[in-house]
Amino acid sequence: MTPTHFAFSTAFLLGLAGLAFYRDHLLSALLCLEGMMLSLFLALALWTLELNATNFSASPMLLLAFSACEASAGLALLVATARTHGTDRLQNLNLLQC
Repeated sequence: MTPTHFAFSTAFLLGLAGLAFYRDHLLSALLCLEGMMLSLFLALALWTLELNATNFSASPMLLLAFSACEASAGLALLVATARTHGTDRLQNLNLLQC
């Protein structure tokens, strides 16, 4: 495993571990998801550069577009929960309440 592959694998796993263990606030969960998506984007971009394949060159941009859509939806949910519940703590959210 090359050092670049190790770095991006470690970055993805750190984001996954942060998402699994530090779920107190919705904002921290969204930041962990963004870190995971950024490491995937960089790894996919470097993979297409290593292979010199032009047919895979649109894949990182498509992933980046989906990541931006995910970030905007996550921030909209964060604002909505902060307005309705007064906080972004995930323990206070109850899916059974309206």
